[in-house]
Amino acid sequence: MSRISLAFKSFFALLFGDELPEDVAKAFGYVKESAVKPPPPPKPVIEVRTSDGALQILGILQRDARLIDFLMEDIAGYSDDQVGAAVRNLHEQSREVLERYVGLKPVIDGVEGSNTRVGGTDPNSIKLLGNVPASGKATQGILRHKGWRVDRVELPKLAPGQNVQVLAPAEIEIE
Repeated sequence: MSRISLAFKSFFALLFGDELPEDVAKAFGYVKESAVKPPPPPKPVIEVRTSDGALQILGILQRDARLIDFLMEDIAGYSDDQVGAAVRNLHEQSREVLERYVGLKPVIDGVEGSNTRVGGTDPNSIKLLGNVPASGKATQGILRHKGWRVDRVELPKLAPGQNVQVLAPAEIEIE
């Protein structure tokens, strides 16, 4: 802008207002140009992988029920009575873990072995067995397994830096 136009603009701004226009004040150096503030750095993203929850529940089952120890043990040398006693304890503890952290509901709440209507909109919730029509659709059949669906999951929060790949730490007794 020319000095004359700045002068007129300043004159009328002061006559009818209280202050100089911002562009005039900047042109004559009365106001320092503010540096553009950089945007705040983004918050660190905590990467949560799908496998983390699966490994976490497996770690909890190991911690509370020793499930992995049982599954990795060679049980060929044990008698059926010994295996049965171990399984009874494992079953009880594993069930408690599932009830505490995962809510499970049957897909079809019916009596296994009874005649049941085939329904529902989710094709993954029902598996047809036996003499299935070529169309893949049926209206009724015999319920062989209720199925299970997850109603809720309430796993404890992972500690920062927690390695979910370590399902159970090695234990060393110091004498």
